[in-house]
Amino acid sequence: MVEEGFLDADEYARTLAATDDRDLAAARQARLHLLQRSAATFADVATAEQWQEFEQFVAKEGEWLNDFALFTALAERLGTAEWNRWPAPLARREPAALEDARRELADSIQFVHYVQYQFARQWRALHRYANERQIRIFGDIPIFVAYESADVWQHQDLFHLDEQGRRTVVAGVPPDYFSATGQLWGNPLYRWDVMSRDGFAWWVARLRHSLELFDLIRLDHFRGFEAYWEVPSDAESAVHGKWVPGPGRTFFEVVERQLGSLPLVAEDLGLITPEVLELRDACHFPGMRVFQFGFDDDYLGQYHRPHSYPELSIAYTGTHDNDTARGWYLANAHSDVGHRVRTYLSSDGGNIHWDMIRSVGGSAATVAIFPLQDLLGLDASARMNVPGVGAGNWRWRYTSEQLTPALAERLASLTNETGRG
Repeated sequence: MVEEGFLDADEYARTLAATDDRDLAAARQARLHLLQRSAATFADVATAEQWQEFEQFVAKEGEWLNDFALFTALAERLGTAEWNRWPAPLARREPAALEDARRELADSIQFVHYVQYQFARQWRALHRYANERQIRIFGDIPIFVAYESADVWQHQDLFHLDEQGRRTVVAGVPPDYFSATGQLWGNPLYRWDVMSRDGFAWWVARLRHSLELFDLIRLDHFRGFEAYWEVPSDAESAVHGKWVPGPGRTFFEVVERQLGSLPLVAEDLGLITPEVLELRDACHFPGMRVFQFGFDDDYLGQYHRPHSYPELSIAYTGTHDNDTARGWYLANAHSDVGHRVRTYLSSDGGNIHWDMIRSVGGSAATVAIFPLQDLLGLDASARMNVPGVGAGNWRWRYTSEQLTPALAERLASLTNETGRG
């Protein structure tokens, strides 16, 4: 929006500087106000060519955009995104009620169209800028979607819902490395049998859109395509669930016939069975290997130690769900885990994050990923996310001063030494 002149760049910068992300509601309101001003300016001064581009975007993306915009406008008007609490004609998507709402909320819908248009055009510019510099953008597709979403409201027949639109079963994972009681995600589960009748059209559209945004895509919770953990909707934890078969190889065969070869990475962490690995390998998707998972046990941990990484894999010192490399090591330094790490790396622990980075970088994995927190050697206070915890995540930020020439030179040197140039 700034570069097109629909919002004053200086005012934009001042507003962002004045909003404290710790007060999320105030920050959101301030930025929303800026977007509304930008949209109003666009409506007043946009050229015929700009209007045409905007209208072409709305027409091209209409299959998802129109219902998303209406959903967003209705949620704002009715004060909740829990669509099953809306008036019944709207919750059931009765055509007359939807048409009345589109007419009454036309301005709000137009605003959502505008914001999505500006995001799309700016993302395309960023994507092109990156690709021109031989940088690929690695995206992510969560396997499940939120209940309070246009996706579920628009396609209620594709999810396990009762006659009132309430979830009957929900997604989660059983107890694992991250949580003794599992993780109760609460997402509605797919009716895969219904989805298969039209060739998984909803999923095909979702993947097609993501392929326009990203060069490589991590398919989150890949094991759910082989079998997923089904939990009763009234459960208080994910402990008492059951495994239910997913769509398996058939799903990917159908999708590939429509979209071609898929640049997907299977997020195959957690409780993984031989059947999940067989599905991953049958699809020729790289899996994930994480250094931090390799040292809890001398035998079972070998799978995640760098010497065992196959070429068809994506290797990490740690993912966004892990502690930082240094934070993880410090928490385990005086345990058997810490001893195994030091022995494996031939390290005294003094520069442990770079020792881990070098080990992962020197593996056979096709791609090696190092979180910025690990390159900076930050402790647990810089952790990105704690799975299953509903607050305080995704708040870490770096400053430009931290990205020093010395850091760039060190990373470049290691990249060349490990043959990843």
